[in-house]
Amino acid sequence: MPLLEALRLAVSSILGAKLRSFFTLLGIIVSVGFLVAVVAIIQGMNAYVRENVAGAVIGANSFQVRRSPISVGLLSDEELREINRRPVITQEDAEAVRAAIPDAQAVSLQSGWPPPTGDVTYRGQTMRNVTVFGVTPEYQVVQDYRFAAGVPLSDVDLQQRRQITVIGFDIAEELFGDPERAIGRQLRVGRRQVEVKGVIARKGRVLGQSFDAFVMIPLTTFESYYGRRRTTTISVKMAESDELAGAMSRAEEAMRLAHGLRPGEGNDFAIDKADALVAFWADLTRVLFTVIPAVVCIGIVVGGIVIMNIMLMSVTERTREIGLRKSLGATRGDIRRQFLVETIVLASGGGLLGVVGGWGLALLVSVATPLPARVTLWSIGAALALGAGTGVLFGVYPATRAARLDPIAALRIE
Repeated sequence: MPLLEALRLAVSSILGAKLRSFFTLLGIIVSVGFLVAVVAIIQGMNAYVRENVAGAVIGANSFQVRRSPISVGLLSDEELREINRRPVITQEDAEAVRAAIPDAQAVSLQSGWPPPTGDVTYRGQTMRNVTVFGVTPEYQVVQDYRFAAGVPLSDVDLQQRRQITVIGFDIAEELFGDPERAIGRQLRVGRRQVEVKGVIARKGRVLGQSFDAFVMIPLTTFESYYGRRRTTTISVKMAESDELAGAMSRAEEAMRLAHGLRPGEGNDFAIDKADALVAFWADLTRVLFTVIPAVVCIGIVVGGIVIMNIMLMSVTERTREIGLRKSLGATRGDIRRQFLVETIVLASGGGLLGVVGGWGLALLVSVATPLPARVTLWSIGAALALGAGTGVLFGVYPATRAARLDPIAALRIE
């Protein structure tokens, strides 16, 4: 039997029982759709972290000297205890790093994570749970802040512990309606009164979280309000990304000297750049990628067993047809090919419907939620191959059974 004839017969048989074919393929459709949608979301998140989150948290062409590494969630209990014994990053450490990297565009010191939050009030209007940062003026350069109104924090503000602030665009818009109107006004942050010196231009949202709802005050003022944080961080910004490696080595050497570490003794600090955040996220997604195949395989096996049972029922229902074909000269190979092609077409159709459903679900997620989604060609190819492979694997037995039927016995079936 020619392959095209087998394909025509397969399509005709499937379309002749549309509802049964759909329910037969439901397991494959759901499994393949789940695979495509989840991979699309994970791939979208990976790209989003690479392109947006890493730069927004650490800054472009920048690295940080921290008490603890960014990948703290993947550390053991013993490593966490060791980190808790480390000294706090200080202003003296920042000065040592600055002296070691004179070509840096900016070296800043900022309060670490988690930052305190407080209600910001102006004339009876309140924004609740606003993040409060303490920074040195260079932090504004590290983060590439542009100002919608007013001016940045200055060294004089830091030295004199002035009670002033630079606010995010959302706060200015919510409380004043216009950034220009916020300049010179007195805000209450928690129980403290501060004067607005500048409003930072809109940075946008990351995964639904606004980057414009914050209050920045001079680090010295911050520490007089909230005390010294145990996770103070040094940020260093270079002019070009290819300068980072050399600058990080010099920063490490300066920190070791400042902390009096002997040769062979481990660092009591961490140096991370945006790549570390991307790598941390990649480690998390790698765990997901080990779980997803197991879930998909369970669905595929269940769907494949259903297809095999339905094809066995089809062989029983079409026994007389098989006997008639054999009596007219069809060989065992022809019958085997006919039923195997039908199973492959059926399973591939399920894979195709699963791809369409998964693609649609991924688009729906990207539109209705902050989660980005990117459907990749390799996931579509893998899904279609999975469907076709299921047809081959679970179609061999029904096709072989059909091919072995005795034509005389088959023709006697009523």
